[in-house]
Amino acid sequence: MAPLQLDPTVAEALESGRPIVALESALITHGFLPPGNLEIARRLEGTVRAQGAVPATVGVLDGKPHIGMTSSELSRLASPQLPRPTGRSAQRRKISLRDLPLAVAQGASGGTTVAATMHLAYLAGLGILATGGIGGVHRGYPADVSADLTALETIGITVVCSGAKAILDLLRTRENLETRGIPVIGYGTDVFPAFYSRYSELAVDAAADTAEEVVRMAQARTALGLSGALLVCVPVPKEMELPHDEADELISQALHEAQTAGVRGADLTPFLLARVVELSDGRARQANEALLVNNARVAAAIARAATGV
Repeated sequence: MAPLQLDPTVAEALESGRPIVALESALITHGFLPPGNLEIARRLEGTVRAQGAVPATVGVLDGKPHIGMTSSELSRLASPQLPRPTGRSAQRRKISLRDLPLAVAQGASGGTTVAATMHLAYLAGLGILATGGIGGVHRGYPADVSADLTALETIGITVVCSGAKAILDLLRTRENLETRGIPVIGYGTDVFPAFYSRYSELAVDAAADTAEEVVRMAQARTALGLSGALLVCVPVPKEMELPHDEADELISQALHEAQTAGVRGADLTPFLLARVVELSDGRARQANEALLVNNARVAAAIARAATGV
């Protein structure tokens, strides 16, 4: 593994024991179109700072895993064509666990998924990660299971999200989390959030109303020698949610269009997310942005509680 590139502010925070929140970057390279991708990335970092914690956006630039980025590095990652020191440009990659050693060996650049971000954050000694929605089991393709679930099973950090992406098979994803022994905590809720929607018919394993409660659960996990993550699920802010039935109808239509067009594999998720945004007249993107910011706020509160700040 190439040496981790620690941003000086992150390195100082680690040394002094200040609260840090890791932020995944696949949403920058593949979740939002420019210039909105850079705007939401900076907004997430600003939210973490405003809550008294240090943001550490994780990604890969020129084969070097970065834990925290400067403003110029963040801008570079958000560019459709990544400028390189040689003067040439290259497409941004979406980097999951399987892609990580390849990107490093080939000197590539790209955004890290939840799984890859968890791995790099854990290597750096970070304990809290904020994202939008985790990957899971794809609708209609039960054998297509995200590497995020494997990472959650094996990497012992706290992940703050709004459940799994709604385009997935939420029931199979929830059952998969249970099979892998991953504790699912509802933050201020008794149900598993459905990403764009606050509610689903699925239960969580336990509810927590404060950051301190989450920290106690994470400490108990560590004390018991358990290696997996603690998954903290935060509902989208009420005023920005899409009603569950409406979101499900839009997703079903997007899935039908994808099947008709023969979209599959790595192209499926970006297609579905973009199409749901179009079908909802942009409301799905607004919900996505709202839950991302809210999750960053909650993650910072947990990070502060964990460090006693």
